[in-house]
Amino acid sequence: MIKDYIIIGAGPAGLQLGYLMQQNSADYLILESGSGVGSFFKQYPRHRQLISINKKYTGDTDPERNLRSDWNSLLNDDHKLQFPNYSSRYFPSADTFVTYLEDFHQHHQINVLFDQTVDRIEKTDVFTIHCNNGQTYQCRALIVATGVSQENIPDIPGIELCERYSNTVTDPMDYVNQRVLIIGKGNSAFETADNLIETTAYIHVAGRSSIRLAWQTHYVGHLRAVNNNLLDTYQLKSQNAILDGEVVNIEKLDNEYKVIFSFSRSNEVHKTLYYDRVICCTGFRFNTDIFATSCRPSMTIHDRFPEMNSQWESVNVPDLYFAGTLMQQRDFKKSTCGFVHGFRYAVRSLFHILNLRYQNIPLPTHTLPPSETQLASFIAERINRTSALWQQFEFMCDSVLFDQAGCHYIEELPVAFCHDTFGQERKSYLSLSLEYGPDHDKIDPFNIDIDRVSQDDHENALNAQYLHPVLRFYLQGKYVSTHHMAENLENEWNRYESHVVPLQQYLSSCLKLVTEATVPDTAEV
Repeated sequence: MIKDYIIIGAGPAGLQLGYLMQQNSADYLILESGSGVGSFFKQYPRHRQLISINKKYTGDTDPERNLRSDWNSLLNDDHKLQFPNYSSRYFPSADTFVTYLEDFHQHHQINVLFDQTVDRIEKTDVFTIHCNNGQTYQCRALIVATGVSQENIPDIPGIELCERYSNTVTDPMDYVNQRVLIIGKGNSAFETADNLIETTAYIHVAGRSSIRLAWQTHYVGHLRAVNNNLLDTYQLKSQNAILDGEVVNIEKLDNEYKVIFSFSRSNEVHKTLYYDRVICCTGFRFNTDIFATSCRPSMTIHDRFPEMNSQWESVNVPDLYFAGTLMQQRDFKKSTCGFVHGFRYAVRSLFHILNLRYQNIPLPTHTLPPSETQLASFIAERINRTSALWQQFEFMCDSVLFDQAGCHYIEELPVAFCHDTFGQERKSYLSLSLEYGPDHDKIDPFNIDIDRVSQDDHENALNAQYLHPVLRFYLQGKYVSTHHMAENLENEWNRYESHVVPLQQYLSSCLKLVTEATVPDTAEV
């Protein structure tokens, strides 16, 4: 029997999509290679502490707003299946997260077949999936939710001699008085280094790129404060060091490693260094080996991720979609699709897109009268509660479509999808997103000498640096203008004079243009 949908992978993304399909009686099946859900999190992170925050006590009773501080829950209607009910730790254990996923699967009776390792995927009119146990499955649309499961090993002579993040010993006592080189500058590298600070003789963390700190860039995949203790030891002269440049060659000599390193910020072009251990912590990549040549997805970003369009569909294989951390190809190192608190909303959006394409089910819509007062009231209430736009800043938006029947409010779509769809159809519409100011990742937020726009200053909201609502208006598919709502310390954009009145005035101008159906010069408001 040919299924409408098959999902490969029963991690958080597969379960999230499976839940939505189960609740809507979709014809779907999830194939999982392991014997249970959440296989990736049974092994990673290696030191078992997640860097996804879990704020149990928020002082707020609104479950939607609380998801802004809950980065681990999957979207569902059962309050008992919110992750803060499982742990009060701010950075919880990965083992607890696996337990949560197991309960989520069991409670919602999500349709998963375990021990189904996919060997090969072929495509004619439909996808055919061959598993190593001899089972074969077919579907109209295939959604891959396996994550980036293959280690990303750099092309360095001698790299095969090194330990890998996946198999290195995690007991710090195994490294007593040893000289350790860690290749990589991401969270896995610094997580490993942090675990070894107390017992090693010294640690060098090496990589080509500069270290970027998540608190400055707002990208949670950059180095997190919880993992950056090594930076203190480096800058406070405690033997450890950060090496900027490239490892040129690794050689094993008796009981030590000889490493040739090329510095990027020194006159010393090459230097020979010696270590007792070398550990490769250079991230992960997507594995395309299971795809037949005729349906192998194109890759991008150094061949680490499948290339997708704005619907998370492969650019070269129709009906092949991606869910979960693979979705970050569309917002790589900009927003949050690479993490549960981001992709849970992207998966929900994908579900609605799949319904529209394959089941002819319209996108969920609220219809409002063409009144700037009522529309402003609806937007203000929505923007003050939404967790989706909060977590998926700049990447996802709400949209308001204008026609003779009124204003049609659609929640949580990728910004690019709106432009690709509504823009191509020459519709008149608004997009509403939460965004930081220009060059926000280049500004030191702790420097009090930098001029900043005062909170609630709506006249200068255009130059606000902190997260704030941004509306953009398109008339018959053509960009017209932008409206910035003033930033606010409490993230409450409902003050009458500084938020509501300017919003009403802007909406009034948009509605007037829709009525007149003319396209003026573009402007910032």
